[in-house]
Amino acid sequence: MARAATTSDAFNAIAEPQRREILLLLRSGERPVTDLARDLGMTQPQASKHLRVLREVGLVRVREAGKQRLYGLDARGLRPVHEWVGGFERFWSESFDRLDEYVRELEQARQEEPTDGDDQ
Repeated sequence: MARAATTSDAFNAIAEPQRREILLLLRSGERPVTDLARDLGMTQPQASKHLRVLREVGLVRVREAGKQRLYGLDARGLRPVHEWVGGFERFWSESFDRLDEYVRELEQARQEEPTDGDDQ
């Protein structure tokens, strides 16, 4: 089966590690592409290509501020990812509950073990 284009949805867009890094940087607020490129150690054209993909899937918005274009996070675009990941919450909660129960059982068994001084 052919893979969907990176511009088709948020899942494909965030599959690229550098795009995820851009989203992390934008959590703290709007930034111009030059700042993002510098912080990521890439050229401005490379950063612009990633921003274009993120913008096309609705994860990033852009606004004009004088001669600058400021890019900001639009977390609403992450809703499908959040909903999909949220489907695993029950699995993880149940797994952690079982682990917690197992640790309690181990602690109880350890407390019930005789110590070396109890044998005499």
